[in-house]
Amino acid sequence: MEYEGKLARVVGLGKDRYVLKSKIGEGSFSVVWSAEHRPSGEEVAVKQVFLSQLNSHLKSCLDCEINFLSSVNHPNIIHLLHFFQDDGCVYLVLEFCAGGNLASYIRSHGRVQQQTARKFMQQLGKCSGLEVLHSQGIIHRDLKPENILLSSHGYDAVLKIADFGLSRIVRPGEYAETVCGSPLYMAPEVLQFQRYDDKADMWSVGAILFELLNGYPPFNGRNNVQLLKNIRSCTCLPFSQWILSGLDPDCLDICSRLLCLNPVERLSFDEFYWHSFLRRKLMGT
Repeated sequence: MEYEGKLARVVGLGKDRYVLKSKIGEGSFSVVWSAEHRPSGEEVAVKQVFLSQLNSHLKSCLDCEINFLSSVNHPNIIHLLHFFQDDGCVYLVLEFCAGGNLASYIRSHGRVQQQTARKFMQQLGKCSGLEVLHSQGIIHRDLKPENILLSSHGYDAVLKIADFGLSRIVRPGEYAETVCGSPLYMAPEVLQFQRYDDKADMWSVGAILFELLNGYPPFNGRNNVQLLKNIRSCTCLPFSQWILSGLDPDCLDICSRLLCLNPVERLSFDEFYWHSFLRRKLMGT
């Protein structure tokens, strides 16, 4: 095995030693490795965060991520097994998800059927990871297919929300102001440098649902200015006609109300949770 051209690297001490194997993800301030727990041989994922590259805000986000993941044990949220600091880095040892992420799933499968999209949305909504975030006043701020992992490659794969590096607590009546996230899944109020609350996450959920149904995100642009212009000028969601004609009315309704320009009119988490698209059997299924 190689580690950046060198011999495989072992991090941790004693019974908590991990062999870093191959790189499976990379962000601005971190790298995610597939790794092996040396004593047991268990396959895990290790997120290596470079402390020297974090400002005070990002360090606060890292603390929020560790505190939140340490406090929850939910099937739709990535499980934090262990964390430690070594050689100027913080290492988060996480459960390994063999199915990869939702972005790679969409790339390999293309657009999915409504029933599959509904199943995935149920795992984000009903009795799910988003409910845990909502109950604790946490907004993720970077929900996107790359940060939704699948437990396996099988039909019964469980979705798991991951990468809470930009998450923060926002109490009822409070707002966040920091512009962060991934533009294609970022709510328009964030793109416009306006203050925002957990409704920003709901826009991201709508963008993910649209991409599941179409195989591509709802809006794009050469830059953030063009992206925002395209969002603001859109009078109806850009479904292709042959997809639109086959959509269940509840599916179209939930997607349209999640991707609502005005956050006041956008579905709240509770409205999403109770929406009939997630609750009833779809027509023709």
